[in-house]
Amino acid sequence: MGQLVLAAKVTHVPSLMLSEAPGSPLRAAREGPVNSLRELGRRAKERGVTSFVVFDTHWLSNFGYHINANAQHRGSFTSHEAPQMIQDLRYDLPGDTVLAQAIAGRAAEGGLNVIAHSVASLGLEYGTIVPMHYLNAGGWAKVVSIASPLFTSLEESRVLGEATRQAIEDSGKRIAVLASGSLSHRLWPNKKLGTEAWTSVASEFNRQVDLRVLELWQQRRYREFLDMLPDYAIKCNGEGGMADTIMLFAALGWYDYRGASEQLCEYFPSSGSGQVNVEFHVEA
Repeated sequence: MGQLVLAAKVTHVPSLMLSEAPGSPLRAAREGPVNSLRELGRRAKERGVTSFVVFDTHWLSNFGYHINANAQHRGSFTSHEAPQMIQDLRYDLPGDTVLAQAIAGRAAEGGLNVIAHSVASLGLEYGTIVPMHYLNAGGWAKVVSIASPLFTSLEESRVLGEATRQAIEDSGKRIAVLASGSLSHRLWPNKKLGTEAWTSVASEFNRQVDLRVLELWQQRRYREFLDMLPDYAIKCNGEGGMADTIMLFAALGWYDYRGASEQLCEYFPSSGSGQVNVEFHVEA
């Protein structure tokens, strides 16, 4: 029987990559998030993870649910939205076609419109590439990337998350699941894209709600969080409708999840959005 051995909510902001540039003023500000992503990778390797499943809110789909089932993910990525931030970032990661197809099959059984694609020209988005740059350096584990549909519902994303857990249990493998996306996601308008874009959240309301969410997670008050999640996603400009978070908690068991959350870095802003890395511990 397969096992979910690591689950986390992670950031994928381009400023992580900017911080790596020699002399970058962001190096110190992003040291905590970068180190915590590397720590999650260390934990995953220590626990014998063979594949990462990434719920990617930067791979946005207009038509149904999609899974990248390529046997190899290889390419050079330049961000179309911010080419000055992520440029010619090379990646070479093994894929897990069998697991990807199994997730799609389970989700289809649940009535979901979902396709697992084995198309060589289908590359990864930076919601997957950036976390893997730190967690999976050198490609020691396989990767499955799952898109976040724009025109969907919480209930459908729950089906996808539950299908992921079922496919993991059927797989005989040790798997890590990552919800790759922000907390709140209101970005600074273009005319305010100065240095403050890296140091403050664009909405004080959003920041306060983000901090409350982190308190609820720390106190294991997950039912209250899940009940507020639909409003949270709308009122705090959720990235990809917070589909990654819906899928993550569905994979964890939704209301039945009782595990501890461990915040691995300080809550931080990026381009006005609220960001964090949190592990949700699962039973052995």
